[in-house]
Amino acid sequence: MLLRRIFTIALAAAAVGCWSMSAKNSSPRAASPETDATPFATPTPKPSATTASANSNTGPTPMTGQGTFYDHLPKSLSHPTDDVSKLLLREYGSVFVTKATPPTKIVFEDENDVAAFQKSVERESASIGGATVTLQKPAMEAFKAAIAEAQKSGISIGPRGGDSSIRSYAQTVTLWASRVKPALGHWSAAGKITKGDAARISALSPYQQVSEVLGLESKGIWFAKSLDKSIIYSVAPPGTSQHLSMLALDVKQFDDPRVREILAKHGWFQTIASDLPHFTYLGASESELPGLGLKKITSGNRVFWVPDIS
Repeated sequence: MLLRRIFTIALAAAAVGCWSMSAKNSSPRAASPETDATPFATPTPKPSATTASANSNTGPTPMTGQGTFYDHLPKSLSHPTDDVSKLLLREYGSVFVTKATPPTKIVFEDENDVAAFQKSVERESASIGGATVTLQKPAMEAFKAAIAEAQKSGISIGPRGGDSSIRSYAQTVTLWASRVKPALGHWSAAGKITKGDAARISALSPYQQVSEVLGLESKGIWFAKSLDKSIIYSVAPPGTSQHLSMLALDVKQFDDPRVREILAKHGWFQTIASDLPHFTYLGASESELPGLGLKKITSGNRVFWVPDIS
């Protein structure tokens, strides 16, 4: 498998960024509508079948690197050696330094992979704001504490919709296909890719498609809904969403700075600059985040905490 060769990055058994992998309203991606904001940096992945690195049978390679972000990753997380996995770690990697249970892989391969992780951690469900919210237990406790604090000041905090918290692998695949299928049709009609290549990519599994799509994007063939930027600023690739690990929540009142401040006090931070409603449970105070290898990026009076890696 192409991506099985590209993503040899499993953690030891011990989750994920949104298929925000993050874009997002009345569609299955309803919890997080795509924004027109310009991302902080345009990714430049260069994956291909010929340059894909390690084979999955070679066993995990210890994660190494400079800086405290690598120091605080789970010890059993394999070191990403190819451009695709490095890109995904940069974009969605903040969740790996959570004080709850981090994802066991940078990319979950399929529904069974996701289900096994979700069953391995303690979770809690609650009806909040007319929707059922399911999160890892520490994340839920912190979210409830934030709600209680906000209520004292007459402020409401709640989910954007029914898919604002836990998601299945199938949901992330639906979101991915909603971008990939139209883009393949567009670019083949425009002569940028052959109809044969479009058909071949369509026939691949979602897991296999990721490197193909990002490889085309390295040539300026974009797959976001707007067809002018990377797909990762529209939706998260299958298996990478922080919602899969029950450590992400799309918040209805994300535009209210008071809400963002209260959530931060309880360990919830924005970590994906292209997904404004999306908050990630890290379980640390803001003052601790630089020591965990995260850096602060400010845009439009919003603060995002992202991995401090190149």
